[in-house]
Amino acid sequence: MTSTEIAAFWGSDRTLSIHHPMLLHEFGNTAFVIRDKDKVIAYLFGFFSQTGKTGYVHLIGVRQDYQGQGLGKQLYDHFTQLAKQQGCSKLKAITTPGNHHSIFFHRKIGMNPVGEKNEQGIEVVKNYSGPGQDRVVFEKQL
Repeated sequence: MTSTEIAAFWGSDRTLSIHHPMLLHEFGNTAFVIRDKDKVIAYLFGFFSQTGKTGYVHLIGVRQDYQGQGLGKQLYDHFTQLAKQQGCSKLKAITTPGNHHSIFFHRKIGMNPVGEKNEQGIEVVKNYSGPGQDRVVFEKQL
């Protein structure tokens, strides 16, 4: 994806670095898209943990002009069914404490944050992504 295409989903190209092509090359069987004709309007990059029975959603994106139509939930439901078929007993996803849209979405689809409340009252796992890099870690039992 180009930075312009990323911006159509995320409002900026701030997530460009985490859209690594390896996700498609190595985990393409757990990468899903929804199209409107030839245009990708929603996508999910997921994979299965090598250390536990967990399905992990690395990225989920819906073009801004298609949001609010249930496409993200549809992708999550599809990945959840696949995770169950693979013997997973839990789903996991991560976002930054400042990504309020993502926090709202994940709570709405039944995922629960783990960790302790920070100064803003948001549950985070301290240093999850490295020193000083707190993350909101969501889990959902399947």
